[in-house]
Amino acid sequence: MNKAFKIAAMAMAVLSLAACGGKKQEITSKQQKEAEKVKVQVLQPERIAKTIELSSTLEGYETMNISPSITGHIEHIYVEVGSRVQRGTMLVRMDQTQLNTTRINLASTKTELERVTALKASGSVSQQVYDQTKAGYDQLVETERFQNENTFVKAQFAGVISAKNYEDGEMYTGAPILTLTQISRLKAIINIPESYFPMVKQGMKVDVVSDIYPDEVFPATIEIVYPTIDPQSHTFQAKLNIPNNGEKIRPGMYVRTRLAVGEVDAIVVPYQSVLKLTGSNDRYVFTNKDGVAHRVAVTLGQRYDDRIEIIPVVPGDLKEGDQLVVTGMGRLVDECPLEIVTDSL
Repeated sequence: MNKAFKIAAMAMAVLSLAACGGKKQEITSKQQKEAEKVKVQVLQPERIAKTIELSSTLEGYETMNISPSITGHIEHIYVEVGSRVQRGTMLVRMDQTQLNTTRINLASTKTELERVTALKASGSVSQQVYDQTKAGYDQLVETERFQNENTFVKAQFAGVISAKNYEDGEMYTGAPILTLTQISRLKAIINIPESYFPMVKQGMKVDVVSDIYPDEVFPATIEIVYPTIDPQSHTFQAKLNIPNNGEKIRPGMYVRTRLAVGEVDAIVVPYQSVLKLTGSNDRYVFTNKDGVAHRVAVTLGQRYDDRIEIIPVVPGDLKEGDQLVVTGMGRLVDECPLEIVTDSL
């Protein structure tokens, strides 16, 4: 009885192993059947006319805080916010007490200098006395000039009053009384990726575009290319000089700038081959690596109709000769098996 039981158990084990082997073969066959059919395109760098688009905020080409270097009461402010002024326009008159005292001392010292000069000519005073009197007079002349400029404060350039922080009779405490902003000419600082540093030069032309005026382009010129690279963002800055004779655009506006940096070698692919991660702005593509899907994170560059430039997030992830999946990529996940086809899917 025991012998019969053992024989039956061994037979069941053999049958079980045979069944498992068959199941394993079935699974392997099923996996092979589940390879996703895709079309691929061999990547080849292309020579393209490269234009980079960067955003920035406009600033007045010159902005000046009206902050006199002397303290005291504000006797009178001649302008209001929005007032247009020319260079030399009187803006503020400060308390004149210090200036009047200096002028009295200057007049007295001038008379003394004239007397000492006459005595020196006759040999009645020494050169040292003359030099001391002349130095005192020169110092008072300079003090009077300084106090006059800071008592009667004038505009240093043509512009618009963009802020006013005091009223007549208030005590000036050091915060700017007014802010003068130039709007007939503007500037903008743009941050450019470091890879374009060799291509960006002083004097290059830039197009400035505002969403407020979608059909207009405002020409600008690169005035300064800053010589260092930010180690955190890996960008460098350039200063734009933007004529604004019509004064359509104003300081504080958000704008986009388009800068042509010449021809470069780039990877340009069909736009539909680039996928977007759900819930974020991350972009990626799939390549064929020995029959397996390989996901590559990319950033978008310039678009050319139905094609777009892509740049791998990790340098070297895409190179010449790689096979990019251009059809069927919507069904793929990383490392899934691929079947390359040439006919329509």
